[in-house]
Amino acid sequence: MKKVLLSLFLCIAIMQFSHAQTAQTNPSSPNPSATEQEIINLSKDKWQWMSDKNVDRLATLFDEKSMFVHMGGSWGKSRELEVIKSGNIWYKKASVYATTLHMIGNTAILLSDLDLVAVVGGNEVTNPFMVTEVFVKENGKWILGQLSFSRLMRPVKN
Repeated sequence: MKKVLLSLFLCIAIMQFSHAQTAQTNPSSPNPSATEQEIINLSKDKWQWMSDKNVDRLATLFDEKSMFVHMGGSWGKSRELEVIKSGNIWYKKASVYATTLHMIGNTAILLSDLDLVAVVGGNEVTNPFMVTEVFVKENGKWILGQLSFSRLMRPVKN
Protein backbone atom coordinates (compact mmCIF):
# COMPACT_ATOMS: atom_id res chain seq x y z
CA MET A 1 0.00 0.00 0.00
CA LYS A 2 2.84 2.40 0.85
CA LYS A 3 4.47 1.69 -2.52
CA VAL A 4 1.24 2.43 -4.36
CA LEU A 5 0.76 5.72 -2.52
CA LEU A 6 4.38 6.71 -3.08
CA SER A 7 4.10 5.88 -6.79
CA LEU A 8 0.88 7.89 -7.07
CA PHE A 9 2.49 10.85 -5.29
CA LEU A 10 5.52 10.72 -7.61
CA CYS A 11 3.28 10.61 -10.71
CA ILE A 12 1.34 13.64 -9.51
CA ALA A 13 4.55 15.51 -8.67
CA ILE A 14 6.01 14.76 -12.10
CA MET A 15 2.82 15.93 -13.82
CA GLN A 16 2.86 19.15 -11.78
CA PHE A 17 6.54 19.74 -12.61
CA SER A 18 5.86 19.05 -16.29
CA HIS A 19 2.96 21.52 -16.26
CA ALA A 20 5.15 24.14 -14.55
CA GLN A 21 7.79 23.72 -17.28
CA THR A 22 5.15 24.29 -19.98
CA ALA A 23 3.70 27.33 -18.25
CA GLN A 24 7.10 29.01 -18.04
CA THR A 25 7.76 28.71 -21.75
CA ASN A 26 4.70 30.49 -23.12
CA PRO A 27 5.82 32.74 -25.98
CA SER A 28 6.22 36.46 -25.52
CA SER A 29 3.24 38.54 -26.49
CA PRO A 30 2.01 37.83 -30.02
CA ASN A 31 2.83 41.44 -30.93
CA PRO A 32 6.29 42.16 -29.51
CA SER A 33 7.43 45.76 -29.34
CA ALA A 34 10.22 46.93 -31.64
CA THR A 35 12.73 46.55 -28.80
CA GLU A 36 11.50 43.06 -27.94
CA GLN A 37 11.68 42.01 -31.59
CA GLU A 38 15.20 43.44 -31.82
CA ILE A 39 16.31 41.25 -28.88
CA ILE A 40 14.59 38.15 -30.31
CA ASN A 41 16.26 38.75 -33.69
CA LEU A 42 19.63 39.33 -32.03
CA SER A 43 19.32 36.03 -30.17
CA LYS A 44 18.40 34.26 -33.41
CA ASP A 45 21.41 35.82 -35.15
CA LYS A 46 23.63 34.76 -32.23
CA TRP A 47 22.59 31.11 -32.66
CA GLN A 48 23.46 31.32 -36.36
CA TRP A 49 26.83 32.94 -35.64
CA MET A 50 27.55 30.20 -33.10
CA SER A 51 26.62 27.55 -35.67
CA ASP A 52 28.84 29.23 -38.28
CA LYS A 53 31.65 29.61 -35.71
CA ASN A 54 31.68 33.32 -36.54
CA VAL A 55 33.76 34.43 -33.57
CA ASP A 56 34.29 37.92 -35.02
CA ARG A 57 30.56 38.72 -34.87
CA LEU A 58 30.24 37.03 -31.48
CA ALA A 59 33.20 38.99 -30.09
CA THR A 60 31.33 42.24 -30.76
CA LEU A 61 28.13 40.86 -29.18
CA PHE A 62 29.69 39.39 -26.02
CA ASP A 63 30.57 41.89 -23.31
CA GLU A 64 34.11 41.69 -21.92
CA LYS A 65 32.65 40.65 -18.53
CA SER A 66 30.12 38.18 -20.01
CA MET A 67 29.68 34.76 -18.42
CA PHE A 68 28.64 31.45 -19.96
CA VAL A 69 27.20 28.56 -17.94
CA HIS A 70 27.24 25.11 -19.52
CA MET A 71 26.53 21.59 -18.27
CA GLY A 72 30.30 21.11 -17.93
CA GLY A 73 31.29 24.39 -16.31
CA SER A 74 31.25 28.16 -16.56
CA TRP A 75 33.67 30.67 -18.04
CA GLY A 76 34.06 34.10 -19.57
CA LYS A 77 34.12 35.64 -23.03
CA SER A 78 37.61 34.65 -24.18
CA ARG A 79 37.17 31.00 -23.27
CA GLU A 80 33.71 30.85 -24.88
CA LEU A 81 35.10 32.29 -28.11
CA GLU A 82 38.01 29.83 -28.04
CA VAL A 83 35.64 26.90 -27.42
CA ILE A 84 33.57 27.96 -30.44
CA LYS A 85 36.57 28.70 -32.68
CA SER A 86 38.31 25.41 -31.87
CA GLY A 87 35.15 23.38 -32.33
CA ASN A 88 35.34 21.91 -28.81
CA ILE A 89 31.63 22.74 -28.80
CA TRP A 90 29.99 23.19 -32.18
CA TYR A 91 26.51 24.60 -31.81
CA LYS A 92 25.15 23.02 -35.00
CA LYS A 93 21.48 23.90 -34.72
CA ALA A 94 19.19 25.49 -32.16
CA SER A 95 15.48 24.80 -32.68
CA VAL A 96 13.69 27.42 -30.58
CA TYR A 97 10.10 26.51 -29.67
CA ALA A 98 9.15 29.36 -27.37
CA THR A 99 10.64 32.51 -25.93
CA THR A 100 9.73 34.73 -23.03
CA LEU A 101 11.22 38.21 -22.75
CA HIS A 102 11.33 40.37 -19.64
CA MET A 103 12.58 43.95 -19.76
CA ILE A 104 14.02 45.64 -16.66
CA GLY A 105 15.24 49.10 -17.57
CA ASN A 106 18.07 48.68 -20.08
CA THR A 107 18.30 44.93 -19.39
CA ALA A 108 16.52 42.23 -21.38
CA ILE A 109 16.17 38.69 -20.02
CA LEU A 110 15.29 36.20 -22.74
CA LEU A 111 14.27 32.64 -21.87
CA SER A 112 14.20 30.18 -24.77
CA ASP A 113 12.85 26.64 -24.76
CA LEU A 114 14.93 24.89 -27.38
CA ASP A 115 16.53 21.70 -28.60
CA LEU A 116 20.23 22.10 -29.29
CA VAL A 117 22.12 19.86 -31.67
CA ALA A 118 25.80 20.18 -30.83
CA VAL A 119 29.04 18.35 -31.40
CA VAL A 120 30.90 18.00 -28.11
CA GLY A 121 34.21 16.14 -28.02
CA GLY A 122 33.54 14.77 -31.50
CA ASN A 123 30.13 13.33 -30.54
CA GLU A 124 26.85 14.78 -31.83
CA VAL A 125 24.29 15.21 -29.06
CA THR A 126 20.83 16.75 -28.89
CA ASN A 127 19.59 18.18 -25.61
CA PRO A 128 16.46 20.03 -24.55
CA PHE A 129 17.41 23.27 -22.79
CA MET A 130 15.93 26.36 -21.26
CA VAL A 131 18.51 28.96 -22.24
CA THR A 132 18.72 32.23 -20.34
CA GLU A 133 20.28 35.17 -22.14
CA VAL A 134 20.82 38.52 -20.49
CA PHE A 135 21.30 41.49 -22.82
CA VAL A 136 22.19 44.99 -21.65
CA LYS A 137 21.90 48.13 -23.75
CA GLU A 138 25.02 50.27 -23.48
CA ASN A 139 25.77 53.28 -25.65
CA GLY A 140 22.76 52.49 -27.85
CA LYS A 141 23.90 48.91 -28.54
CA TRP A 142 22.66 45.58 -27.12
CA ILE A 143 25.42 43.35 -25.74
CA LEU A 144 25.22 39.88 -24.23
CA GLY A 145 26.17 39.76 -20.57
CA GLN A 146 25.23 36.19 -19.68
CA LEU A 147 24.13 32.94 -21.30
CA SER A 148 23.15 29.83 -19.31
CA PHE A 149 22.00 26.39 -20.37
CA SER A 150 19.59 24.56 -18.07
CA ARG A 151 18.80 21.03 -19.23
CA LEU A 152 15.08 20.26 -19.27
CA MET A 153 13.47 16.96 -18.22
CA ARG A 154 11.24 16.86 -21.31
CA PRO A 155 12.11 14.69 -24.31
CA VAL A 156 13.73 16.19 -27.38
CA LYS A 157 11.02 17.58 -29.68
CA ASN A 158 12.68 17.35 -33.08
